[in-house]
Amino acid sequence: MGGPPCHHRDPFHPSDPDWCGGFCRNTSMGFLMLCSLGCPVLCLFPFTLLFFLCSSGLARQMTLLIAFCDYVGNSIKDSVSAMRPSSPPVRRVTATKDEEDNALEYGVPSSHTLNTVCLSGYLLHYVLSYPQYEDASMKFVGVALVCLLVGLIGLGRIYLGMHSLVDVIGGLAIGLVILPFWITVHEYVDIFIVSGQNVTSFWAALSFLLLFAYPTPELPTPSIEYHTAFNGVAFGIVAGIQQTYHQFHHEAVPRIFTPQLTIPTFVGRMLLGIPTILLVKLCSKALAKWILPVVSNTLGIPIKSSGYIPNLNGNGKKSDEIKQSGFIQKLFFFSQQSTFDVDTGIRFLQYAGLAWSVVDLVPSLFSQVSL
Repeated sequence: MGGPPCHHRDPFHPSDPDWCGGFCRNTSMGFLMLCSLGCPVLCLFPFTLLFFLCSSGLARQMTLLIAFCDYVGNSIKDSVSAMRPSSPPVRRVTATKDEEDNALEYGVPSSHTLNTVCLSGYLLHYVLSYPQYEDASMKFVGVALVCLLVGLIGLGRIYLGMHSLVDVIGGLAIGLVILPFWITVHEYVDIFIVSGQNVTSFWAALSFLLLFAYPTPELPTPSIEYHTAFNGVAFGIVAGIQQTYHQFHHEAVPRIFTPQLTIPTFVGRMLLGIPTILLVKLCSKALAKWILPVVSNTLGIPIKSSGYIPNLNGNGKKSDEIKQSGFIQKLFFFSQQSTFDVDTGIRFLQYAGLAWSVVDLVPSLFSQVSL
């Protein structure tokens, strides 16, 4: 399937060749906009809004859920290494840079379908947990809307030529496994994050382990980049929440549409918060680009850079100089690895810094300026 060659004709104007082009263009754009709802990167923005709206519990759970979905889905993709539908004959529609990057990943499972199942299903579970929404009619409407959204996302991925029916069914099946699992464990995870012991150090070790446990695909794909970004986001959220839960993220904080958090106050938070987290992201990236090569060189860990640091691309003299055998390199299991891509560490730190600023730095600024 995929966006097929246009053979449609207006039944009322069968000789009008422009009808088909307009119909297919509008349909493709509609599916592109709809499928952006299942894009992991774009999901970060509404989660940030939830934190600014003081819906911290929902925001942190959905952020950790999307990070978990991204790791499981992309790990399966790169383990199976099943190609997407061939183009041609399928016409693949990639109108954005994110879609062009997504097209470089493997096909099974469809991440958009998996993410939509889990996020919309968890949001429905969250809404239905309130007593006023417990009646059967509300549950039926909620389930019907979730099923419609998942169906449209899956259909859209097929129509745009990004996935086959098998890919979509795979994403649906994995999502239906992850969702009930997360609903079962999410309260235990949340309790550990807000009141556990050694939470930050534990999550740092877990993040490090997940980075090294990620499977190696047959051919390089951007899937590891997405996992690294969400791994960093999860670590930043957990570290920040663990430190500031009782100040900014407990259940008694003011909610929007109340005298303590009015619409003008929320607008002020957006105008201050969004530029701040973007600045932190840029600063974290610059700092990581400076520190990580120095630390790696000091420890004798051989590194390369696939894009962030041109003089560490593996071909220059500097890259050869750092390929020395150090004590730390010999001590750990990665001593047999030829080189490590420092871009992975840079990406992890910049997204960890972004997430930390959302839950720690920015709320502190709000408190200082009475927002």
